[in-house]
Amino acid sequence: MDALERLRGLCLALPETTERLSHGEPTWFVRDKKTFVMFADQHHDDRTGFWCAAPAGSQESLIASDPEHFFRPPYVGHRGWLGVYLDVPGVDWCHLAELVEDAYRQVAPKSLVARLDEAAAERAAGGGS
Repeated sequence: MDALERLRGLCLALPETTERLSHGEPTWFVRDKKTFVMFADQHHDDRTGFWCAAPAGSQESLIASDPEHFFRPPYVGHRGWLGVYLDVPGVDWCHLAELVEDAYRQVAPKSLVARLDEAAAERAAGGGS
């Protein structure tokens, strides 16, 4: 499975997420309104990755600790969004799943975050898949 398909699967697994093109790239929205992840296939350079909303402070921390995998994206980087390279060796898809969920939590309404938390609690209790 290629990087776009894997990213798409992570995004669309979250409640009330939709996908459509924005600025020529696949982009994922909560309730078709708020962007939380944008694919970037050589969008502003010769790299492939994605940009995502991120909790306060995580952009700086991740870039400082691993600049080979993370960067400050144009346009939205000043708002704390994180850039993630997908064209590097050692992409940790489990970590990226956490980053995508964190991005979702940054923009989703509280009711959808609560649904996400309930589903996680159910899985932890052994009641979900």
